[in-house]
Amino acid sequence: MLFGTTRQLLREAWSVYLALLKVMVPALLIVKALEMLGMTELLGHWLSPLMTPLGLPEPLSVVWAATLLTNIYTGLVIFFEVTRDTPLTVAQVTVLGALMAVGHSLPIEGAVARLAGVPWWLTVLLRVGGAWLLGWLLHLSYSLGGWLQHANHVVWEPSTQEATLAAWLQGQAITLATIFVVILALMAFLKLLRRLGVERLIHKLLYPLLRLLGIGPAAANITVIGITLGLSFGAGLLLREAHSGRLTPRDIVLTLCFLGLCHSLIEDTLLIMLMGADLSGLLWARLAFALVVIALLARLPWLSRAELPSWMFSSRAVAGGESRSEG
Repeated sequence: MLFGTTRQLLREAWSVYLALLKVMVPALLIVKALEMLGMTELLGHWLSPLMTPLGLPEPLSVVWAATLLTNIYTGLVIFFEVTRDTPLTVAQVTVLGALMAVGHSLPIEGAVARLAGVPWWLTVLLRVGGAWLLGWLLHLSYSLGGWLQHANHVVWEPSTQEATLAAWLQGQAITLATIFVVILALMAFLKLLRRLGVERLIHKLLYPLLRLLGIGPAAANITVIGITLGLSFGAGLLLREAHSGRLTPRDIVLTLCFLGLCHSLIEDTLLIMLMGADLSGLLWARLAFALVVIALLARLPWLSRAELPSWMFSSRAVAGGESRSEG
């Protein structure tokens, strides 16, 4: 029995992993090609006019551009290079950190969200537009309240890493392998929670909040995983749940939109705090902002017509999700 359960778990995890790889690998290669062609600098030039309303020096647009195209780690390295001789306040670094936390890894995470049915225009609007709006609100509140206006001091500065293609390929291979291990562990953990009845307890605890957001209780576990570990892991498990028919299209779209604004609260927050950013903007303001935006989004009439991609889910699975939601 144990062998059969393990084999089934491996099969399910591998199926989810392959679905993610089909999107993530091409996205990684495209992003690397764009980076080598100087797209980061070009995007930074396009974004530079958006920095002044946020109270940020225009050169910091390159930091946000690199974070949007790649990840927070790359953004950190460029931040320390760009700001080596540029004095900043804690408020300014916190605003920049909010931009990075909401809008990082856009091509890859946007492609993963698209796989589950969230259109690109909505991902870009939420991740880029939402990041800028949150940054502006933080800048406004910090300026009016006179908060965090003292000089910023970085907590830690990363060592310079090799910029060779071989080093990049090695790093991506390790990352992709780690994703499979994490997905496998998460799926095993979810099965354990289901057996122990903890899943039902999580549903009860999160139901009031999810109901406020318009998300069904069936998405509770996925939401918690995405908030704590990241959108890619949460989306991978969400695809599995959707395929089983446990989630409706509405739940999937709302959950992924929420995770787009507010995911990986532990790792991303700690990473950006190395820049000297304050927890108020990175954690509490980001969480509150995501809750308000998704609560408003859930009340838009178009969401009731949301559909799962027909090429990925069988009609039987979708019908199962709809019948469960009706019940």
